[in-house]
Amino acid sequence: MLQLYNTLTRRKEQFKPLEDNLVRMYSCGPTVYDYPHIGNLRTYITVDILKRTLLYNGYTVKHVMNITDVGHLTSDEDEGEDKLEKGAAREKKTVWEVAQFYTDIFEKNLEQLNILPADILAKATDHIPDCIALIEVLQQKSFTYETDEAVYFDVSKFPDYTKFSGQSLEDKKVGARHDVHVDPQKHHPQDFALWFKLVGKFANHTMHWPSPWSEGFPGWHIECSAMSQKYLGETFDIHLGGVDHIATHHTNEIAQSEAATGKPLARFWLHGEFLLVEGKKMAKSAGTFITLDDICAKYIDPMAFRLLVLQAHYHSKLNFTWESLSAAKEKLSKIEASFHRLLATSAKPVDKDAAFTQAIADDLSTPRALAIFFEHISRIGNANFDQGQLRTLLLDMDKVLGLGLEIFNPPGAITYKHLRIKNHTDIELSDEIVELIYKREEARKAGQWQEADSLRNQLTSQGYALEDGKDSIIVKLNT
Repeated sequence: MLQLYNTLTRRKEQFKPLEDNLVRMYSCGPTVYDYPHIGNLRTYITVDILKRTLLYNGYTVKHVMNITDVGHLTSDEDEGEDKLEKGAAREKKTVWEVAQFYTDIFEKNLEQLNILPADILAKATDHIPDCIALIEVLQQKSFTYETDEAVYFDVSKFPDYTKFSGQSLEDKKVGARHDVHVDPQKHHPQDFALWFKLVGKFANHTMHWPSPWSEGFPGWHIECSAMSQKYLGETFDIHLGGVDHIATHHTNEIAQSEAATGKPLARFWLHGEFLLVEGKKMAKSAGTFITLDDICAKYIDPMAFRLLVLQAHYHSKLNFTWESLSAAKEKLSKIEASFHRLLATSAKPVDKDAAFTQAIADDLSTPRALAIFFEHISRIGNANFDQGQLRTLLLDMDKVLGLGLEIFNPPGAITYKHLRIKNHTDIELSDEIVELIYKREEARKAGQWQEADSLRNQLTSQGYALEDGKDSIIVKLNT
């Protein structure tokens, strides 16, 4: 029996889908103007654990994730500039180029962390007509008003507006700042923009479309409502995101969606807690903005970060340190080295581990589930336990944990970016040799064949032979 903590009711509840065994699930995706940081990625690992748990329990899952590529301002409120415009100015590229580049980075990060892809990855810019249609419904039902600058949702017309956040409208008032433009025709600070017009600070906005109100672009909140409704219906099973979405984004999603349909948007709401870095909030200015590439640059397998995340419950803050990641790296190496000993055994049928199943069904308690997993790891090589059944059991648990045992890599495997070096002869690879291998790979990808051949010759002269695979390089000693 799967129990999930529901932010909407603030208690754990038994989960049952609306429709037989089909679970319809929406998770908030990235705003693709910069690299995803590891705090973002922690949330997507939580989404993945839930999805894997649902599949493990025999459900079919229809999972939709959005890509925000227009309309998300530098504040979650209606303040500041569009993040995509900011990214384009920073990198001297078009907004379309920036959006595609960081979408590709995001999808690569998901693959590196063994996160199952969404069934539908919905870009906001592909759903402008859906946003306009939903705004028109709200307009017809008198939930909107129009100013010279935008079309707004009138929160005073939705009595339950603060139910989800638990805050009063007075508590939620936006603190005035002299450097932030506020629409003087806006009725209430918490009224939020559904459509921005090409006037004032957005007069030269690059991304814009025709609408009944003027040329312009949608607000961030309406995009998620329009896309979730299109693919999952007016009411679906589960909506996920980070805790930072509760007070504004998800509160606004609920208001506009339920005002339009008169029905609940989602039955269950799950929110992952923050990841801190050295006890501090993630921020570039503080030097605590860490990406998966930063982890890979230290020759640490991204799966070590996944293992680190699984050691804390998704409702708990997680403090990231390089020391804790190093410890997770060592644990991952021990898992791989131990499991390597089972590869010579034949898999045998065995019942699921009841304690593991109960742990993960108790609001995704990954720390308890991992403890049980490690108990079984410790039994590898113990003659008192059937090794074939142990292999089957560990692979079964990994369907939820997602540590990649089904794509096992031998001891000594090093992952860097999207490349895996497989050291099949158990030779020691120095950082200098690893760096030469990666430089050669970068030269190959750039089509610099002469440089790649030169680096290969350096490796050959030092006694190393390379065999190139699709996504891996096998290193052997010259004989």
